[in-house]
Amino acid sequence: MFRLYTILIGYAFGMIQTAYIMGKLKGIDIREHGSGNAGTTNTMRVLGTKAGLIVFLGDCLKCIAAILICSLIFGHEQSSAMVSLIKIYAGLGAILGHNFPFYLGFHGGKGVACTAGMIISFDPWFTLAGVIIFFSIFFATHYVSLGSLCVYPYFLIMEIILGQLGYFGAVSDVQMILFEMYFVTIGLLILTVVMHRTNIKRLINHNEKKTYLSSKAKEKYLKEQANG
Repeated sequence: MFRLYTILIGYAFGMIQTAYIMGKLKGIDIREHGSGNAGTTNTMRVLGTKAGLIVFLGDCLKCIAAILICSLIFGHEQSSAMVSLIKIYAGLGAILGHNFPFYLGFHGGKGVACTAGMIISFDPWFTLAGVIIFFSIFFATHYVSLGSLCVYPYFLIMEIILGQLGYFGAVSDVQMILFEMYFVTIGLLILTVVMHRTNIKRLINHNEKKTYLSSKAKEKYLKEQANG
């Protein structure tokens, strides 16, 4: 039963739509501008880098908060593997709440920042490697979607490797819990691919929009494009 409660708590936190709130503070509905997505990248393009970073931080923290609360409520005297499973379910709930907030017609973001919060809640090394992977791809291509899509399989692969090596407890004792963790994470990976399906099509067709953290970098890119 804790699984359902954990998902519901995560969903409640996930519905705190940072991008939507930021847009309203600026007098707009962020979902009616740019890509129409209530997330970090669209906020950055429409309202600027500073606003985008605030949205990323807010979406990341709401997932961390959900995981911490669920861990405190349901993780008392539980095994390391069970606590990790609780974190996965809380993260799942937060991502669902972020992507599909019922009070906004189930039209939210794509869950990237929430997933970052979930990874941070797992382990510092998970976070460090994930950051390196994302920014290496982002600064090489300036495609946020590509960097985000690459982090998800990394998390799944690392989860499986560490799980089978006993990171979450003796494998023989927690095998079913580990399989459940892997199953939920695979579900999150599939959800991410579905949420990014239009981005994937644009990446394949080489017409995905690039994102720049500074106006100078963007101007340099446009100048290079103009000079052929």
